[in-house]
Amino acid sequence: MNEIIQNKLAILPDEPGCYLMKDRQGTIIYVGKAKILKNRVRSYFNGTHNGKTQRLVSEIEDFEYIVTSSDLEALILELNLIKLHDPKYNIMLTDDKTYPYIKITNEKYPRILTTRKVKKDKAKYFGPYPNAYAANETRKLLDRIYPLRKCAQLPSQVCLYYHLGQCLAPCVKEIEQKVYDEMIEEIIKFLNGGYEDVKKDLEVKMLEAAENLQFERAKEFRDQIAHIETVMQKQKIVTGDLSNRDVFGFAVEKGWMCVQVFFVRQGKLIERDVSIFPIYRDPDEEFLTFVGRFYATPQHIKPKEIFIPASIDETLLEKLLDVKVIIPKRGSKKELVDMAMKNAQIAIHEKFQLIERQEVRTVGACEALGEAIGISPPLRIEAFDNSHMHGADAVSAMVVFIDGKPAKKEYRKYKLREAGKHDDYGAMQEVIRRRYTRVLKENLPLPDLIIIDGGKGQMEVAREVIEDELGLYIPIAGLAKDDKHNTSQLLFGEPPEPIEMKRTSDGFYLLQRIQDEVHRFAITFLRQQHGTNAIKSVLDNIEGVGPKRKQQLLKAFGSVKKIREASIDDLIEAGIPRTSAKNINEYFQNEAQQKQ
Repeated sequence: MNEIIQNKLAILPDEPGCYLMKDRQGTIIYVGKAKILKNRVRSYFNGTHNGKTQRLVSEIEDFEYIVTSSDLEALILELNLIKLHDPKYNIMLTDDKTYPYIKITNEKYPRILTTRKVKKDKAKYFGPYPNAYAANETRKLLDRIYPLRKCAQLPSQVCLYYHLGQCLAPCVKEIEQKVYDEMIEEIIKFLNGGYEDVKKDLEVKMLEAAENLQFERAKEFRDQIAHIETVMQKQKIVTGDLSNRDVFGFAVEKGWMCVQVFFVRQGKLIERDVSIFPIYRDPDEEFLTFVGRFYATPQHIKPKEIFIPASIDETLLEKLLDVKVIIPKRGSKKELVDMAMKNAQIAIHEKFQLIERQEVRTVGACEALGEAIGISPPLRIEAFDNSHMHGADAVSAMVVFIDGKPAKKEYRKYKLREAGKHDDYGAMQEVIRRRYTRVLKENLPLPDLIIIDGGKGQMEVAREVIEDELGLYIPIAGLAKDDKHNTSQLLFGEPPEPIEMKRTSDGFYLLQRIQDEVHRFAITFLRQQHGTNAIKSVLDNIEGVGPKRKQQLLKAFGSVKKIREASIDDLIEAGIPRTSAKNINEYFQNEAQQKQ
């Protein structure tokens, strides 16, 4: 613990608020809230912790705090700060799974659609459904029962749906608004659990049609009733009422939390969501933060009610979400919460060994690599590679690994501007200079280790830029390959010397992944660049062929090779003016003659 932290700990207030932990570069790595700031923040620096919390604490070099007037205000502020700073140690809700919903559009002549995107467009949304099949089947059922329009844009004449009795044809007829209002009201009732009433109405109509000897019509009503039973009775009823609610349960083990959310719609359990993540403070507070962030994402619509375990402050959560929050005491509702808690315990127990193994392969690999070369664990590694096509189209690429895993959003591509052909040293100097000049200018995080895909020469020119020009000290390592282009050894030190590492170790495996990834990224960029330049060098030299016409040609013929082979008539048929078609044909004929 440094002197700055010691002095700040001594003056922490006995007030609720939020705290922001920072690393040595001033980057916010964790945001938390506390009922009493003094007690919560001091707890990080006193006593013993599990491995994950200890790793967080080892990176803290400073902290800030913001005092709030209440615990609720602190929770709201915490959610906003996490969204703003996206700290690496906070709960990462990376699951982008979206569920299908049924949507009634907000139009003069409404439609029924299935969608996975919930927007603020004044439409009505119902769901989520367990899968796209269930949502689509329900929509098809409603389309058969209620004659709303089906076309995205109104046609000029009636379509097949009108003749089938599944559309009122607003395209050619004037339909009163109240007709649609009544249908929408019935559909809403249906989707909110009132399909039994709809079924009874259809049964009455079926009997009336049979009595009037309208047997075809009676058969249609019978089929609709059967379809309702097939679609709507597949899910098991888990509660006696038909309310929509989300049921939360959680379990904690060895510094990790698993949260299970059961989606209950119309009294039926239709889907669940599972999240497992590391925690660094009281489980109840982590759970409150999770729920707040859970409903901040657009794919999770707040239901009518939320069920939570007994240990959680339901009043605080109710104020935060503006939704009725219940802690069930008995009966089937409590059984639902108990079931969510039990599933969370099973999930975290089953997956914990796998997660722990993954930690060894990632963060553990960083620790092993740091130990091998005698530096602190390099949790942020930036690696560089140069590539060119026989001296042309020279490019460089940088990949970033954080905690032993690729951070693809931070990858960067570089078109080399200054380095000459075949000048690998000049290329490395240029890209290192451009990268870290920008890092200093924009106050971006510095890496714990730079890896150069190359030998001693590339390492030395990189060191000259980093230390002599920019005045930084960042450890630099080099990677050499064997005759089969596989990672053979790690170079480190001044002068660089081979570092002994077992090829079967996690640290060496991490180096292989980094070298393969930076090489893949550089080669992919080189091919893109070379392909673009190859097209430019041919078509852009032809008179009358600009960017739009070039695009038109490639769209029509698919490749430059086929454009070469096209006759003047072929070009004209593709929409090219005769003068330009002649210029293109003559250009490629002259090109062919020069090659002979």
